[in-house]
Amino acid sequence: MAPVNAAGEEMYALVERLYPLCRSITGDGVRATLEIVGEYVPLQVHEVPTGTQVLDWTVPQEWNIRDAYIADTAGNRVVDFAASSLHVLGYSVPVSATMPLAELRGHLHTLPDHPTWVPYRTSYYQPEWGFCLAQETLDALPDGDYEVRIDSALTDGHLTYAEHIVPGQVADEVIVSCHVCHPSLANDNLAGIAVATFLARALAEQTPHYTYRFIYAPGTIGAITWLARNAQRVEQVKHGLVLACAGDPGQLTYKQSRRGDAEIDRVMRHVLAASERPHHVTEFTPYGYDERQYCSPGFDLGVGSLSRTPYAGYPEYHTSADNLDFVSPEAMADTLAVCREAFAVLDRNRRYVNLSPYGEPQLGRRGLYDALGGRSDTKQAQMAMLWVLSLTDGEHSLLDVAERSGLPFDTVAAAADALHGAGLIKA
Repeated sequence: MAPVNAAGEEMYALVERLYPLCRSITGDGVRATLEIVGEYVPLQVHEVPTGTQVLDWTVPQEWNIRDAYIADTAGNRVVDFAASSLHVLGYSVPVSATMPLAELRGHLHTLPDHPTWVPYRTSYYQPEWGFCLAQETLDALPDGDYEVRIDSALTDGHLTYAEHIVPGQVADEVIVSCHVCHPSLANDNLAGIAVATFLARALAEQTPHYTYRFIYAPGTIGAITWLARNAQRVEQVKHGLVLACAGDPGQLTYKQSRRGDAEIDRVMRHVLAASERPHHVTEFTPYGYDERQYCSPGFDLGVGSLSRTPYAGYPEYHTSADNLDFVSPEAMADTLAVCREAFAVLDRNRRYVNLSPYGEPQLGRRGLYDALGGRSDTKQAQMAMLWVLSLTDGEHSLLDVAERSGLPFDTVAAAADALHGAGLIKA
């Protein structure tokens, strides 16, 4: 894996490639996005037909768009989909008409408080059409007739999502999920897609304990579709993380699972605190990204969500200001680094049993103290061995040991490895 700074630049380059594409919850934009991601990690792409029942939902018709514009009487395009995919209300039905501005206004969406920004709006499940534009553009339009055209199609097709698997030593899984449905919004969620992809590449360079399943799916309906199609095997999912808004300049924010005490929650709290990064840890709410689907009470998976500034927590959210200038290689690299640190803890967190629990075993004759000679942290490493021996009763994990002892997790894990190698503890 490239150094963090190089990985940040590569992630930013991926965001740049994906940014111009028009994505929605279905359609060719999602396929084009997954095709590009597939250049970085191999993907298994799934196509689920329109009309398929997925839990309480139904896969909708597929939406694709070729062109859209509002033109004045001289033929000048005053709003043009070719300039930005945000200019069209997502899932707009086709329209071809000429109408006065007074009538057109009912189909126009702006942000009066941010007159230079274009909003992102959708109408997935209600037939509608519309345009999004800057308030200053609307203010400059004179009264009169305008040609309105949306060359789109709603047809029976498919919902598309993809998976990437990093095989582990066990079949138990960690899922990493990101949504791929938003159009030209760099932070929400192209940065999340990029971090997930480079996290997958980093894990593939190791031999992880868990199997890691990366899910690239449209928001809400995509996660629900994945759950519906995998309901019989979700018991294999032991931990999970939703990645979103991973590239903005804000502090890292971890939103806990519905359980609140899932192992991923404890690991993320521990890693963020130990890193001394400025961060926030928030309670679960049933509003936000797809953690709310994975954590729904019927599944109740231990899935949290990692972002920088959280859902709807920044003015640029769902607007044209969430552009390539709003995200940075450094922020994405920092998010990736935290993910790698957290999964390193998650992957090594075991419960052991002390095989010599009656009194303290003689570490010196097993060469365990000698092996520490000359280390700058010799005393800390010795204490880690004693703490591991004290708490390896089959009930406490290595994370429990680290938290109770106040020692770094890596030091505790290294002590456990040494004791395991000497035959003093077993998993």
